[in-house]
Amino acid sequence: MDFLTTVKGSLMDGFFPQGWDLRKIDDCCVQAPETITDRQSFWHHGFNPVVCHDVTEFDMKMGHEIAKEIRRSKELGQKLAIILPVGPMGMYKWAVYFLQEWNVDAHHVYGFNMDEWSDCEGNTLDQADPGSFQYAMEQAFYGPLGPLTVPVSQRNFATKENLPTYLDKITELKGEGARLIVVFGIGRMCHIAFWEPHFAAEYESVDLWRKATHRLGAKLHPLTIEQNAITSFKSRTTLVPCYANTIGPGLFLIADQIIGGCDGIFGRGMQWQGMSLWTTLRYGPDPWIPSTYMPTLPGKLFFMKDLAGPLVAECN
Repeated sequence: MDFLTTVKGSLMDGFFPQGWDLRKIDDCCVQAPETITDRQSFWHHGFNPVVCHDVTEFDMKMGHEIAKEIRRSKELGQKLAIILPVGPMGMYKWAVYFLQEWNVDAHHVYGFNMDEWSDCEGNTLDQADPGSFQYAMEQAFYGPLGPLTVPVSQRNFATKENLPTYLDKITELKGEGARLIVVFGIGRMCHIAFWEPHFAAEYESVDLWRKATHRLGAKLHPLTIEQNAITSFKSRTTLVPCYANTIGPGLFLIADQIIGGCDGIFGRGMQWQGMSLWTTLRYGPDPWIPSTYMPTLPGKLFFMKDLAGPLVAECN
């Protein structure tokens, strides 16, 4: 007796996106934990998952990877376009630490926040609201860098006015020799940024889906809202907007390199991200599961060891 044998006629019947093969997802999750880094045929030859044994190691390694790319582009005399998430967050203090230790400035960096809370028309939270992603970035990264920071004019946030300009700005930067780095987490619904799986139903082909650069006032899945209620709003669902502005695959899939992170553990054996991680690494590219495209790009995906499982019942 489990979800698959009892879902019919329940309140969960039809809850997950229509394109999800739940049996296939479950098959991804039953594999032995020690096999999670085994290479798959659809992975890019330059893609590597990296296990971390505790949160400090995770934050440090991911922050070092971000700082290393900023230093590398500085040494090469190149501009760097970097798409940034709010979640994971712990890596930013380490990115700041390394850049300050190396005395490397980020004056050549152009930051693009990948998403922001909004209403159905794409109007965003005030930048001073502690729940806004712009506020989080200013507090965690841009502010603490001090004189080494990214110039204000080179910080881009996913507002109704600015998000539609991302593609042109990034295209211009790449034309000037800049590399594009995409930093990301993986959502409970296997979204990247707030690009949700149910959006796939609106596209006639995979090619059209892949070309979509952004969405204003994107309608979020209920589990995305609940994930954020737990991780960012102290369980208070009533504070979480039901819409967001977000980049799409037309931006996150043109990355020259990716830096991903999965740190979704709570302690006492509890977690929320193991199924999402295993599905990302095993399912194979599918627009109904956006995160499955990330292993097709070069870069690293850092993850907490506990997420590898075994993903079995354990009452807490």
